[in-house]
Amino acid sequence: MLTLHDIRVWDTGERIDLVIPGTDAQRYFDEPGAVSDGEFDASGLTVAPGFADPHVHFRDPGQTYKESMRSGCAAAASGGYTRVLIMPNTLPAMDGKPARPGTPGADDVLAAGARDTIDYLQHYDATHDGALPARYDLCVCASVDRAGAQATDPENWRVHLPGVGDDTKDQYQLAHPVTAISDDGAAVPDAILDQVLANAKATGLYLIEHCEHHDSGIINEGPVSRKLGVPGIPEDTELRIVTRDIEASRRTGVHVHFQHVSTAGSFEAIRAAKAEGLPITCETAPHYLALSDEAILTYGVMAKMNPPLRSEADRRATVAAIADGTVDLIATDHAPHAQDEKAAGLEQAPNGIIGLECAYGVCHRVLVDGGYISEQRLIELMSVAPEHLMGHTPTDVAGLLNTSSRCATKRTLDLAAVEHHETVDLAILDTSRHWTVDKNRFHSKARNTPFDGWQVTGLPLATIIGSRLVFSRIGA
Repeated sequence: MLTLHDIRVWDTGERIDLVIPGTDAQRYFDEPGAVSDGEFDASGLTVAPGFADPHVHFRDPGQTYKESMRSGCAAAASGGYTRVLIMPNTLPAMDGKPARPGTPGADDVLAAGARDTIDYLQHYDATHDGALPARYDLCVCASVDRAGAQATDPENWRVHLPGVGDDTKDQYQLAHPVTAISDDGAAVPDAILDQVLANAKATGLYLIEHCEHHDSGIINEGPVSRKLGVPGIPEDTELRIVTRDIEASRRTGVHVHFQHVSTAGSFEAIRAAKAEGLPITCETAPHYLALSDEAILTYGVMAKMNPPLRSEADRRATVAAIADGTVDLIATDHAPHAQDEKAAGLEQAPNGIIGLECAYGVCHRVLVDGGYISEQRLIELMSVAPEHLMGHTPTDVAGLLNTSSRCATKRTLDLAAVEHHETVDLAILDTSRHWTVDKNRFHSKARNTPFDGWQVTGLPLATIIGSRLVFSRIGA
């Protein structure tokens, strides 16, 4: 049992004693020197609902040399995340069709006794030595094999939706439902967009759109691309998809969620759509808040991603869109790659960086330390809003106190005594801790980050799932 004395509740400011009954034996891991029991002065710490990220790539099945479900979930827990949404660009793709022997990644699926990638991921805990230290939902492909030629058939994945045949599902299927549809990594092509939206509408899913499409280019088109002599990607490659999909949402009523929005023009279009009352939401990522395309001159391939880092004016517009509420949430687009892949040079290296383990610190430095938003608002953007997007209810710390510790000068929240303790997911944060990002201490398999060596503020110290510790660096 671990008691955290005088910890601050994130949204009310109340000081309480938080009693954590112990660790989850199957999931727990920690940093050297961390504590998981005893009494601890937590007067400098904050308790908040666990972070949630609706945009991660864990490369499992098919590319587990980059990341696995276990290493990805460990990275999530280390970063204060209690829930993630797995994108469908796995191998085989998450389209609900049976794995075909001999195709990339199919051996992983079939060796686990699974029919397809959805089945494989839903039963990962059962076939891979115990529970993972993060909850996760699944996102189904918009197109077959995520190839963009033909929309997926809902009959291949409808059974995995929440509320469909739940009385016949096992505990793993219930824990890891399909909650969204996307072809992330690519925008849904024009030719199948209407069918994809019809599938989303018929099944009650929302479309997560990679709102960017280009046929050529390496980095943002501008002075940096010209200086380096590499092909540029115009900013309107994002805006064209945003405006197309806003019109499609207006026509169909389908909720469209735009990923990693990065340009001023796109934010203006999204503001107008929201003002009209359309079902449009959007996210951005820490790197679009912290970096512009000039970062490529410093970090090289570690600053290569898709959509690319944009101009400094666009970066400032992204921060402004956070400050005025246009951006609904922050997601990492955690995209692991092997070191030799990233070493292939700017034109050949794959797009993407990892982000789960330093997202809070980077965002805190840019947004809170920068004076743009409050501590509370950052937690809303990283926890409350993404949980709501994915159809879940974030843990209400104040609500738990009101039902379990009503009458006291200083109240105690004993997680072992709360009703439905199995649903309580929390992060313990040191909001003022100054620390240096060290990629070699990450729990992810990957090291592709431009933030290595950055001085940031705000560090998750512990992660709690189902009222029990799954990760701790308290006292380390």
